[in-house]
Amino acid sequence: MPRTTDGDSTPVPQRLLAAATRLFAEQGYDRTSVQEIVEAAGVTKGALYHYFGSKDDLLHEVYARVLRLQQERLDAFADADEPVEKRVRDAAADVVVTTIENLDDASIFFRSMHQLSPEKNKQVRAERRRYHERFRALIEEGQRTGVFTKEIPADLVVDYHFGSIHHLSTWYRPDGPLSPQEVADHLAGLLLRALRP
Repeated sequence: MPRTTDGDSTPVPQRLLAAATRLFAEQGYDRTSVQEIVEAAGVTKGALYHYFGSKDDLLHEVYARVLRLQQERLDAFADADEPVEKRVRDAAADVVVTTIENLDDASIFFRSMHQLSPEKNKQVRAERRRYHERFRALIEEGQRTGVFTKEIPADLVVDYHFGSIHHLSTWYRPDGPLSPQEVADHLAGLLLRALRP
């Protein structure tokens, strides 16, 4: 069985994901070989196939790990004992910050999602749908209670917000004038202004 760590105590799966993420971001998924990934991670192909069945599994995990984090955080915001407007603001800002903090992962995914196997593609779509449905449920709660306008369908509001997030990788730069939190606050503010009655 492959070792889970090496001398620097970094677990092998994380080393593989870090190497794959860097290479996919620099070269593209289709132009990165399994050999390049294992060499960059300092492991054998056997170690890669022990933890990930294929390069396709690595691509899926690059995105899935961010989505898992975002889902956990959204669930916490949605379940908080706070007014719905605050829960929506917090959730809307958080998904921006966590996307920017994992910008390589997000850009790789949106550039390469079409290269996933049909089974993995279906799985990712189901995971994203669960996230979007939980977010939409918050909007609908605010609409039912009169905090948000009912004039704009909740689905459209969700698509509007996530459309802007999906494009962050095309323009956001860490050395730019806005911090991740500032971008998040602006986008969450735009969303809430659109929802006000």
